[in-house]
Amino acid sequence: MWHGWWLWSLVAVCVADTFREQAERIMQGTPVIDGHNDLPWQLLTKFNNRLGDQRADLHTLSGTHTNIPKLKAGFVGGQFWSAYTPCDTQNKDAVKRTLEQMDVIHRMCQRYPETFTCVTNSSGIRQAFQDKKVASLIGVEGGHSIDSSLGVLRALYHLGMRYLTLTHSCNTPWADNWLVDTGENDAESQGLSPFGELVLKEMNRLGVLVDLAHVSKATMLAVLKKSAAPVIFSHSSAYEICQHRRNVPDDVLRLVNQTGSLVMVNFYNDYVSCGQEATLSQVADHLDHIKKVAGAGAVGFGGDFDGVSRVPVGLENVSKYPDLVAELLRRQWTEAEVRGALADNLLRVFERVEQVSSQSHTQTPEEEPIDLDKVEGSCRTKYGYSAAPGFHHQLGILPAALTLVLLSSGCPL
Repeated sequence: MWHGWWLWSLVAVCVADTFREQAERIMQGTPVIDGHNDLPWQLLTKFNNRLGDQRADLHTLSGTHTNIPKLKAGFVGGQFWSAYTPCDTQNKDAVKRTLEQMDVIHRMCQRYPETFTCVTNSSGIRQAFQDKKVASLIGVEGGHSIDSSLGVLRALYHLGMRYLTLTHSCNTPWADNWLVDTGENDAESQGLSPFGELVLKEMNRLGVLVDLAHVSKATMLAVLKKSAAPVIFSHSSAYEICQHRRNVPDDVLRLVNQTGSLVMVNFYNDYVSCGQEATLSQVADHLDHIKKVAGAGAVGFGGDFDGVSRVPVGLENVSKYPDLVAELLRRQWTEAEVRGALADNLLRVFERVEQVSSQSHTQTPEEEPIDLDKVEGSCRTKYGYSAAPGFHHQLGILPAALTLVLLSSGCPL
């Protein structure tokens, strides 16, 4: 009896090794493209973006989920680095902070050219794969980063932004965030406001991926119904498996299927197990469920490494991707399905977004500004709006109440 137990244990170990070896073989040809990594935020909070600080050396960086040796061990071939600035910057210095985070991503590519190459399109990703480098793309996390300005949206695109998360954990003046669904925030746009529809249309025209992580369900539905191109959830999981409002419900997953869109599964324990602890196997449950409801073409990886405090056992850092792929193979995912989840699904979506943009080349840029009364900030200047009908720009005929507000705020008139 004891000898039989020992034999089956040996067989199990050998089978596990086989799945791991198969995973590595697949990933050598199709490395993972991860939808969301917050290493730039760690560089800000730990080193104030000073890459020359000896402690910030990405070859030896400790205390993070991500460094260069871990990326190589994890077969990471493409990464959307998050240019993130918190919600408390809204109506303050969000644009400045976002530019600084985009800058540090560019400087990562410049400082470590043997490892990273900054790219802005699907062909750049494929070339990086051939060159055995990490294709580095910029995802701007939070619509507050554009300060309700189509001009800022276009400027960030020209600086390399290739996805915009429409909200973070706060409403923008034109889109509602996921906390609306928990009752912690009030719905202000009922999903997407008319100006939000202009933002969406302009993103489609430019070729910027629309990211629905962090948005309310109403926003998800509005965008999936109105977008001319497929969209992504850069770091969200399946609501049916863990009923957290940051995750994607089944009726939305069916729309993901219909639109050829993509859900890149998040590894944060709270979204994986709805608890403090989680396992690699539970992450695979989310991948299984999304494949079942939305199809194998709708699945990707969006680990959220270095943006979360708790990650699953078995997925402690970016070096662990082969273990997750081995688990999918163990669950009888085909090699084609695995390659899809690793990179091919994202590349397909990105290429379609680029095609829609190319087909829109005759369209002129959207120019209609957001209504002034939709934005906040007592020190916000009003250039351009002063010529609008009904707005009296001469100080002598400003409404008395507005004059008192400006004077009491300390803002120059």
